[in-house]
Amino acid sequence: MSETFLETIRAVDGKVYNLSYHQQRYEDVLKSFGSSDFKNLQDYLNPPVTGLYRCRLIYDTRNIDVTYHKYEKREVASLRLVYDDSVDYSRKSTYRNELESLFEKREECDDILIIKNSLITDTSIANVAFYNSGLWYTPLKPLLRGTTRQRLLDENKIIEKEIRIQDLKEYSKIALMNAMIDFDIITKYDLKDIIC
Repeated sequence: MSETFLETIRAVDGKVYNLSYHQQRYEDVLKSFGSSDFKNLQDYLNPPVTGLYRCRLIYDTRNIDVTYHKYEKREVASLRLVYDDSVDYSRKSTYRNELESLFEKREECDDILIIKNSLITDTSIANVAFYNSGLWYTPLKPLLRGTTRQRLLDENKIIEKEIRIQDLKEYSKIALMNAMIDFDIITKYDLKDIIC
């Protein structure tokens, strides 16, 4: 395995959040390469005791390297629909060339919403959920099964559903999900106002 993978972990005032989900994904990646030499990620984390930090943990089957970065949220108020039926980001890898290439197509928008085989997947940095009649639905087939997405599924706060491009009109709001922003509703009024 020459490829390296990463976990982005939220830390606030020295406290690490949702570590069990990151540990599980880390172990799942190693298992997919036939390795069972799992390390306890907690042993590698020592974030600053003041402030909001992104713990960036890069690993392969043998090594783990951690760096800490003061976190500043990137505001997303508009999304461009981009289509790619072959994009694959099923493991959270440091190799993001496909996603970066798609992100370059955003034009004047803040980010992209990736459509694969006519199905809604993710933005370049987050899983998504859509609101309809009091419930939040997340795509059944995201590009990446994120840790926050999985936690919210386990807590029954979101529901998996196949969401096709033509289904967007059925939803009134969209939220972005990742380890750093948790569940961030970005629509103020109507979903159609942020699709550019």
